[in-house]
Amino acid sequence: MAARIPAEERLTNLVVALMATEIGLTKQQILDNVSGYRQRADAGTRSDALEKMFERDKDELRALGVPIETIGDAADPNDLREARYRIPQAEYDLPGDIEFSPAELAVLRLAGSVWSAESVSGDAQSGVRKIRALGIDGDEPIIGFAPRITARDAAFAPLQDAIERRRVVSFDYLKPGEDAPRRRRIRPLALVDYEARWHVYGVDVDIEEDRTFLLSRIVGDVVVSATTFDAALREGAGERALSGLERVAAENSALLEVTPGTEAALRLGRRATPAAQGIHVPFVDLHILADELASYGPEVRVVEPAPLRDAVISRLRAVAEAHTDAEVSA
Repeated sequence: MAARIPAEERLTNLVVALMATEIGLTKQQILDNVSGYRQRADAGTRSDALEKMFERDKDELRALGVPIETIGDAADPNDLREARYRIPQAEYDLPGDIEFSPAELAVLRLAGSVWSAESVSGDAQSGVRKIRALGIDGDEPIIGFAPRITARDAAFAPLQDAIERRRVVSFDYLKPGEDAPRRRRIRPLALVDYEARWHVYGVDVDIEEDRTFLLSRIVGDVVVSATTFDAALREGAGERALSGLERVAAENSALLEVTPGTEAALRLGRRATPAAQGIHVPFVDLHILADELASYGPEVRVVEPAPLRDAVISRLRAVAEAHTDAEVSA
């Protein structure tokens, strides 16, 4: 009978083994030597069953944020028959000179826990595990209520996975005013939340330029390719993305009149500056802002720019016509 090594112990042994090698281990070396696989092999478990177990373990560790790197044949990187696997310590270890106070540990754990289960990134899960390893009880309550962040865009999860695995992706993207979506291929570097909407920032492979895409305009599935890119490209990508969006917003401003005490006044006021006739609200995308302003109905009026005012009026007329048609058909 195969030795009963708990799955958690087998995964831990696999992490230790992959972190201890610079050149990586082949699948056969792992199955022959890592505790948890070796005992099952000695007990007569079939090699194909062991290989499937390893693939499941590898996928589970990656889902938890462990950066397992696959090294293919140098002459043909796509040939994985003799692939080696390793965990680059520089991407997984916390720097040795970092120290945290108990209060700082508590705040870091809270930051990692605010994500909802379906949206949490492997990086966040990995960070929470490392924080717990530094001495904070994972179940210790630190505040009475923690906010939850949920990503509703279907493209979020595959893009997040592609960023962590450094994979080029492709998707169809439909811009306002265009009749059909265009195929885009990018090296995804960061997902950022700006003006309550998710964007992916990366390098457009076809033109080799940085671009930012709104997730809600991605049509259909995100296709993750086998092509990888340099992990160094991700360094500071989130900051670059937000800086670029802020520059665009600084160049575009709407003058609005808003009814005091309304939802519009509360939400818009958070990012507005006072003006003689109302408030100035910076924006990145005219169509996105028009959608938001139309949702407030009579609580807000657009003074300028004229294209924004026209876009809001067009949306309100469409709503009114839809309700009129519904009443007539009833």
